[in-house]
Amino acid sequence: MAPPHENDEGFTGRLSRRSLLAGAAAVGAIGAAGCTKVPEEGKVEGGDLLSRLRDAGTVRIGVAGELPFGYIDKQGEVTGEAPEIAKVIFPRLGVPNVTAVPTEFGALIPGLTQAQQFDVVSAGMYINPGRCERVLFSDPDYLMLDAFIVKKGNPHGIKRYEDVVKKKLKMASGTAYAEIDYAKDAGVKDILILPDPVAGLDAVVQGRVDVFAGTAITTRDVVKGSNRAEVTEAFQPELGGKPAYGAGGFAFRQSEKNLRDAFNKELHKMKKSGELLRVVGKFGFTKQEMTDLTLEDLCPPVKGTSS
Repeated sequence: MAPPHENDEGFTGRLSRRSLLAGAAAVGAIGAAGCTKVPEEGKVEGGDLLSRLRDAGTVRIGVAGELPFGYIDKQGEVTGEAPEIAKVIFPRLGVPNVTAVPTEFGALIPGLTQAQQFDVVSAGMYINPGRCERVLFSDPDYLMLDAFIVKKGNPHGIKRYEDVVKKKLKMASGTAYAEIDYAKDAGVKDILILPDPVAGLDAVVQGRVDVFAGTAITTRDVVKGSNRAEVTEAFQPELGGKPAYGAGGFAFRQSEKNLRDAFNKELHKMKKSGELLRVVGKFGFTKQEMTDLTLEDLCPPVKGTSS
């Protein structure tokens, strides 16, 4: 699956509606613990949510039912790259219990800032300037690179989108994938739109296209076990001549800088020790997805303000 985070319009991933509702019912009794006044537009305050979460002993995390970032598993437990990080960090902040509130992807930010259904978005949400105007992000915990599904041996020697153009190859990608824009920016004219990477693998193997573009993590996953296709080396895509960073992190209300800063401190400890990679590795993340980018790299502060 390529970055659905590029679009906030109601993405729910692969979980069934029943699974999402079951998860919501399990947390319905949590109530309003951790709610706080929404600050004025664009205003960043210190906040006391961390103290109240410690008193309550529970933090509510918003997830969007999206593998591998955050979802409810078959046993009804919240898991995925972001929730597992939350399960490590929040107990270290004095909040032992992490409870999930499932919702649609497009409802995550409104659910955090307006309805206050949860205390933090834990869904691997891409960090971009538009979202930075609405929420306070942590530093990113991963950087999603791109890769191609190609026939075994990569007979055309494809490494980047420019190679598709130069060699006049047929390319496919997924519905609403960010890779479509990256490819068009590089000069690719015709792109076959397919529903998912599985369909992309089939199209490559059958010779209908030469390459399927997606994120490195999803393309790696879909070719496992295939003896007719492989994945190219991951690379950093560009848009308008600049790196198009698909970096994800945790989102907090703008009033809760103290909580965000405390979270960041623990996140950086995990990065430095290598614990972060050990925690997210079981979801397909590798050293390639680890990053030293900061929030300021993705959302430079407006002059005269601070994050």
